[in-house]
Amino acid sequence: MSALLESPFLGIAMTVAAYWIGVKLQKKTGLVICNYMVISVTLLVTVLTVFHIPYEAYFQGGSVINMFLGPATACMAVSIYSKIELLKKNWLPILVGCTVGVLTSIGSILVMCHLFGLDREMTASLLPKSVTTPIATVVSQDHGGIVAITVAAVMVTGILGNLIAPYLVKLFRVKDPLAVGLGIGASSHAVGTARAMEMGETEGAMSGLAIGLCGIITAVCALFFDVFL
Repeated sequence: MSALLESPFLGIAMTVAAYWIGVKLQKKTGLVICNYMVISVTLLVTVLTVFHIPYEAYFQGGSVINMFLGPATACMAVSIYSKIELLKKNWLPILVGCTVGVLTSIGSILVMCHLFGLDREMTASLLPKSVTTPIATVVSQDHGGIVAITVAAVMVTGILGNLIAPYLVKLFRVKDPLAVGLGIGASSHAVGTARAMEMGETEGAMSGLAIGLCGIITAVCALFFDVFL
């Protein structure tokens, strides 16, 4: 058992198996609540808890998968490049839209943290919740936040975006695929972008673009976080 816990293959196998089960259940049921990300996370937490597997043992393999997060995000540039003409024609609305998205996200978190009386550490942990994990963790750490809480907030934000984005698009009758993609990418980063790619090529490309732009804008805004914290 100790040899198994010390092996990175434990975390890799658990993650792949949980994801596979999640995808299968979502396809079979077609229910919103049976989202593959929700199922995967729930299964992993349940197994770790029931079998008393230390998170450190799991993360030996989980960190290997986590290592591919950056390159996977960078690969979205391929779909963005395929829409380069659309990007050139709409560069100003794209830039303004991503900027407004970042400011809205940061502003809403600041307001709610002050309303609920959260301390500086917790506020710093939640501020970068809407950008991709590699950027969010660095921003949080640099401002005294708790990285574990930041990661959890990023995951919850992404999963919620993945779950409800299509319904919000229908509810507000957003017809422009460029606007749909930017909205999803700006609010729910890579996990939301996975759903945007299912909705269409343009939606996926613009959502991927929003991840990068919003990450850069958030990193710039982070220079002024200390003023508000």
